[in-house]
Amino acid sequence: MKLTGLFTKNKTIHLPKELKAFNKVFADAGFKAYLVGGAVRDIFLNKEASDWDVTTNATPQDVIKLFKFVVPTGIAHGTVTVHFMKKEIEVTTFRTESDYTDGRHPDKVTYAATIEEDLSRRDFTMNAIAINLADGKIVDPFGGRHDIKKKCIKTVGNAHERFMEDGLRPVRALRFASKLNFSIEKHTYSEISKEEIQKKVTSISIERFRDEFIKMLESEKPSKGLKLMEETGILKLFIPELTECRNCIQNDDRGYHIFDVLDHLFYACDGAPKDNIIVRIAALFHDIGKPAARTERIENGLKIFNFYNHEIHSEKITRKIMIRLKFSNNQIDKVCHLIKNHMFHYTPDWTDAAVRRFLVRVGSENISDLIDLRLSDMYGKYNQPVRIHDSAACALLIELNDRIKTIEAKKQALSLKDLAVNGKDLIAAGIPAGKQLGEILNALFEAVLEDPEMNQREKLLETACKISFSNTDGDQSSRSIKSK
Repeated sequence: MKLTGLFTKNKTIHLPKELKAFNKVFADAGFKAYLVGGAVRDIFLNKEASDWDVTTNATPQDVIKLFKFVVPTGIAHGTVTVHFMKKEIEVTTFRTESDYTDGRHPDKVTYAATIEEDLSRRDFTMNAIAINLADGKIVDPFGGRHDIKKKCIKTVGNAHERFMEDGLRPVRALRFASKLNFSIEKHTYSEISKEEIQKKVTSISIERFRDEFIKMLESEKPSKGLKLMEETGILKLFIPELTECRNCIQNDDRGYHIFDVLDHLFYACDGAPKDNIIVRIAALFHDIGKPAARTERIENGLKIFNFYNHEIHSEKITRKIMIRLKFSNNQIDKVCHLIKNHMFHYTPDWTDAAVRRFLVRVGSENISDLIDLRLSDMYGKYNQPVRIHDSAACALLIELNDRIKTIEAKKQALSLKDLAVNGKDLIAAGIPAGKQLGEILNALFEAVLEDPEMNQREKLLETACKISFSNTDGDQSSRSIKSK
């Protein structure tokens, strides 16, 4: 059962049986337990809350004794994970903290006596609400429910102090604003741009920034958070290459673009599928090389901007950024492959052979993502989705996709391994192993891409032998080649 925002006159919360049973273990041992964190916030946003975090006056050692299956996931900071009734519940002891020398972990953890004291150490008021698991009563000492109702992000207490405790908190504020479509309270927001806070932000690990960055990109409209990152200076701290796209004008006298490169990238990211982080990242970075590729000329009295080979620049810059942010090699390769290939120009006069070659170059496993990236690119041009799906460009993408599906359904050869012969067959036919063998296989593959009917063993062996014979010198030509 998932916990949902079911209230009783805004004073208590109806708890599912799993949490009631979980609390009984604590209560029977004389301890208190409270639901806290994102699950509580989601309740007041009327969202499903299935990930449960609990805080208690029991120590980690007490919790380990109370439950059968406990994992010491963060025991040094008072946290363990309890496996209970098919749920993983993170349990943290009431605590206060002081001095974050590394900008992340408290130098020491002191257990607190009350839930109110524990809530006072949290980042934002909307995250400083608790629900007593004994009776469902709400504990809200900092007005978090009021701020949630106002859709406002506000620190618990002094914003400067909260941000100096943990350099990730400013980034989290921007991510929450994007994810929840909230505003940030003006004093809280103004602190983020302060020099001392920016320095603290740079102290966080790159992995922590990357994880928040990904969560931001998973928002309904990541452009909101991305613009806040730009305004506050956070974007320049971690991805300065994006900020270089600001004021790189694309709208020449031909009227192809409305936005500069950076806004185009922000809106293209909005237009990418929310559940596909690979395409979202590719959309955000696909034109990041345009400032490096931009040229300007006057033609027939018109001012013309060109960005020749910008996809090559964009692929190189994106790879550098993603390596710096420590994305996985697989993610980096996928995103960069999409960016490198996003500038294809399909027209209905493409032959089937041209479509097959395109499919081989891009990879059938990447076609759907590449088309989504092109649609995102189109979205970023106008920031109006209705203009995309009724457009001729969209119709061409649909036509190309249909042709690809038809080719794939025919099971035609789209890789060397699909050929009716392999290297061993050619060696058995008398063609020596070596560089020439690979060249002949590639030539056979090209022939089959042009004419799928060529993919027959006898035809390919005959063609291979002719190629080999034509490439030999006088001495080699006397050698017989066996056709099998």
